[in-house]
Amino acid sequence: MKTKFKFAAAAITLSLLVAAQASADGLAGGSAGAGKDKAVSCGACHGADGNSVNPTWPSLAGQSSVYIVNQLKAFRKGSRSNVLMNAQASSLTDEDMADLAAYFSEQPAAPRAVADASLVDKGQALYRGGNKKEGVPACMACHGPNGAGNPAASYPSLSGQYAIYTTAQLKAYANGERKSDGATRVMRDIANSLDEDDIVAVASYIQGLH
Repeated sequence: MKTKFKFAAAAITLSLLVAAQASADGLAGGSAGAGKDKAVSCGACHGADGNSVNPTWPSLAGQSSVYIVNQLKAFRKGSRSNVLMNAQASSLTDEDMADLAAYFSEQPAAPRAVADASLVDKGQALYRGGNKKEGVPACMACHGPNGAGNPAASYPSLSGQYAIYTTAQLKAYANGERKSDGATRVMRDIANSLDEDDIVAVASYIQGLH
């Protein structure tokens, strides 16, 4: 009974967060043209068009502009930690961030296959159904059935994101290294309820979403 209550409470909390954040967050403004010029240095890690060729770095193409801005601000103020990104974001103005976000959000994301075909069933089950026993809600509750995310609520697109990067981020949430989910702790609590096999499977499945 306690586990069922935990699962239901988590699902309700996620629904309320979507509604609350959707009303609070406006879509990011910015100039894609200006952002293209400013994105030259970003291309070294994320690809010139936002499609990274290094699986340890995230692709930004097609990502929500609101989410990109929020993460850049988190890097700038230090609430999200990465040596390279903290340094890069420290010199960006709010206008720079909005322009970069506008540019990357307009770029088409390159489709990718699942990372490990043998993990499709397990990964799909977690992404679409969660794990009631552990109180883990379905990933698609926030990130959508095709991984498109929820821009108004600043929930990122996961579609086609590298499994290696997603795995690293879920582990960072689980151990508390990444705290950019704020006071809600939504991602930290969810990731902490997943074991390593769960994380690898769902990250593999996410890579093939499109």
